[in-house]
Amino acid sequence: MNWHALDIGILGPAMVAGLLVLATHVPLGAQVLERGIVFIDLAIAQIAGLGVIAADALGVEHGGVAVQIAAVAAALAGAWLLTWTERRAAQQQEALIGVLFVLAACAGILMLAGNPHGGEHLKDLLVGQILWVDGTHLVWLAAVSAVLLVAMRLGWAARLGRFGFYGVFAMAVTASVQLVGVYLVFSSLIIPALATRSLPAGMRRNAIAYGVGALGYAMGLALSALLDLPSGAMIVWTLAAAGVATACLLPGRPASQAGH
Repeated sequence: MNWHALDIGILGPAMVAGLLVLATHVPLGAQVLERGIVFIDLAIAQIAGLGVIAADALGVEHGGVAVQIAAVAAALAGAWLLTWTERRAAQQQEALIGVLFVLAACAGILMLAGNPHGGEHLKDLLVGQILWVDGTHLVWLAAVSAVLLVAMRLGWAARLGRFGFYGVFAMAVTASVQLVGVYLVFSSLIIPALATRSLPAGMRRNAIAYGVGALGYAMGLALSALLDLPSGAMIVWTLAAAGVATACLLPGRPASQAGH
């Protein structure tokens, strides 16, 4: 193990990025489980990534404002489409979300087919570049997260009906997917929510879910540095380990709530 790799200058900003991602993803993850549309995050994240790939293919400067606009526009278009499909075919929504994910993923592969760095772009989209976040990234993510949290807290999103949920979801995922990747977006949403599923909704459940996420990110970043392994993939595994341990320690859901 390389103990000198535990550099706070590198791991600190990455940990802050993880906490900012969790700030919006923990409450949204609980809603995703309640709605029974678990794979929406994969679909929206992939669509946002497709917007980034499309901007890159058009020659837009990487990391610029135009790329962010392309990602947000693509994600909101996906949110609108899912709002429409939920109205027309609510029973098939989960299957349609899966189809949308596959289509977006394949579209990205086709766009990158002639790019000599296509494999690297796909890897960055899936596992992210959390160790390379800087102050600008953190300020942007913090600002978006704050706005979304206020919108959810004050019920602004709910006033927009179905699109309110999907729109907030799209914005949250777009802000995080370019930093942490598709896999970590999915894990940050679903694992803490699953780990605390047996608890009644409320502040205690949210606090424990945040704790699961924070522990997973901290352990993953530390182990990836010590073992010189990819951070995104390692954090996914440590999030899962923290989630399993928490679920085992928490009391089971009462029989009266088990069917809900």
